Amino acid sequence: MRRPRLVLADDHQMLLDALKELIEPSYEVVGMVKDGHALLKVAEQLLPDIIVLDIAMPKLNGLDAGRRLKRSLPAVKLIFMTMHEDPHLVGEAFRAGASAFLLKQAAGLELNEAIERALRGGSYVTPSAAKGLDEIALQEPQKREHAPEPTTRQREVLQLLAEGRTMKEAGQLLFITARTVAAHKYAIMELLQLKNNAELIQYAIKQRMISV
Repeated sequence: MRRPRLVLADDHQMLLDALKELIEPSYEVVGMVKDGHALLKVAEQLLPDIIVLDIAMPKLNGLDAGRRLKRSLPAVKLIFMTMHEDPHLVGEAFRAGASAFLLKQAAGLELNEAIERALRGGSYVTPSAAKGLDEIALQEPQKREHAPEPTTRQREVLQLLAEGRTMKEAGQLLFITARTVAAHKYAIMELLQLKNNAELIQYAIKQRMISV
């Protein structure tokens, strides 16, 4: 019987190795990557059953990577991990297509159960991260109706710039010109009414695109 195939994505090699050791007796780890762009490429090549991914990854964060993966590979199951015990973040993860949401500090005890539930078509949330979810679910739809949302490409540009990359570097990673990066940057600032780079970075942190 074929073991379910997994890809692991996190920018810390030690955690990747620990997760692989934890799950490999039952599942086949076919790939391990350290950033969101690499994850997109590897996932489309290897077609895993499940992807375990960190939310705060460089180049492309886990939430945006997850949204893109669910469009290109709708059958893949996503298990998000994070250090942040925030019910708003849980909601964002499930809107991005999550089957499970784990706090990293609980992954050692809960990852196998989360994988099993995901494979059966169920869902799992670390209990301490689930507090307040009902209230958030009631509030979020009204908030989203009025909040401006950058496009997928704008979010990619925003994350790279917030990570400290130059417009030229961001353009090379996204295969667009520095001038196009600049155009996206100023469109984002106008859309979100941000006045300077500091506010741009603060927005990226608040949206969990980058970690501090």
